[in-house]
Amino acid sequence: MTGGAMDRAPAHAPGRPGAAPADPAEVLSRLLGGRSGLGAAPPRADPGPGGTSARTGTRTATRGGGTRTEGTRTGSGIVIPPLYCPDAVRDDPALADAVNEELVRWADDIGIYAGRLDMLRSCHFGRLMMLAHPDCDDADRLLAAARCGLSEWAVDDHWADDGEDADPRLIGLRTALAHAVVDPVRLPPRHERQFEDRVAAEPVLRAFRSALDHLAAFASPTQVTRLRYQLAVMFVGYNHEAEWRTSARRPPVWEYLLHRYENGFFPCMDLTDAVGGYEVPAHEFADARVRRTYMYAGVATCLLNDLYSMAREDPGDTNLPRLIAAEEHCSLQEAVNRTAAIHDEVMRTVEAESAALAALGSPALGRFLEGIRNWMGGAKEWHATSPRYHGTAGGGTP
Repeated sequence: MTGGAMDRAPAHAPGRPGAAPADPAEVLSRLLGGRSGLGAAPPRADPGPGGTSARTGTRTATRGGGTRTEGTRTGSGIVIPPLYCPDAVRDDPALADAVNEELVRWADDIGIYAGRLDMLRSCHFGRLMMLAHPDCDDADRLLAAARCGLSEWAVDDHWADDGEDADPRLIGLRTALAHAVVDPVRLPPRHERQFEDRVAAEPVLRAFRSALDHLAAFASPTQVTRLRYQLAVMFVGYNHEAEWRTSARRPPVWEYLLHRYENGFFPCMDLTDAVGGYEVPAHEFADARVRRTYMYAGVATCLLNDLYSMAREDPGDTNLPRLIAAEEHCSLQEAVNRTAAIHDEVMRTVEAESAALAALGSPALGRFLEGIRNWMGGAKEWHATSPRYHGTAGGGTP
């Protein structure tokens, strides 16, 4: 790494009990050479003593310090095989409930999920934030992140999938308006009023404005700007997906994986340091190798989401298992198994690269990379237990 803090080892690099040390020279060679895709991961670790590993309901050890979720049978009879993924590191039901109730109250005030508040409450997004940010006990900070996250989910649930007037032909207009709220425009006074009338009439737009205002009380201007950028990329992703819908085109697997860099959990994960009450130095956050690893971590969580959300999606929806089944002419169960294998390979690459980057970076970068790992573990636990993916709760997918 070049420049300042990236050349110094942190005071507390993230560590996992029993984790086998990565070879810094090999991992850095891969990072410097741009090898970030599949095939760049270290060999699969055999189960062994010393590490922490989890199956949903069962825990087994792995030398790499990762976790493995137990095979899960979905309502459609498809079995999600064991996944290599971190565990959640804390569970505080009282904190989760407090955040969730305030989030539902805010959604009611703003007007999103009207008529679906019981469904929203049962999905327990407050629990997701509690699990994903174990270094924060401040309910208001967690609520700020939850409001941002729910605004992002509302784009899907109102405009893309389940909204009463969901129409892929309108996604371009709607995401343009959302971007104008997220990165506030300045219009001549006469036209500003017309724009504000439109915002006042659209709950999703009001949600974004309220959420960003709340976040600004905790996050630095740089952190808020980072989120604005990531939301702009997310809006590009919704337009990308809308093209598939309007043209009835099934994308190839490579294009879908590219799309998951546009439309995923990155805006939520981007708030890891803001919620934790610290800030990664801008030159480290912007470093291409850090960003590549952080984005790959988000892809892993998107693949986990694809697996858990299959049971509640329409068979015509686009997800990686269905695309693999069509492209490789295999059964859906085999495609699910192949998706799980891709997830595991991505996860192992993220682990190795995070360890190398943390060893060379500032304490804040080390904490951020550990926070991303914790976010992934919290997301896994939430996906495995939320009625959004199990039971009767409705709504769109992230």
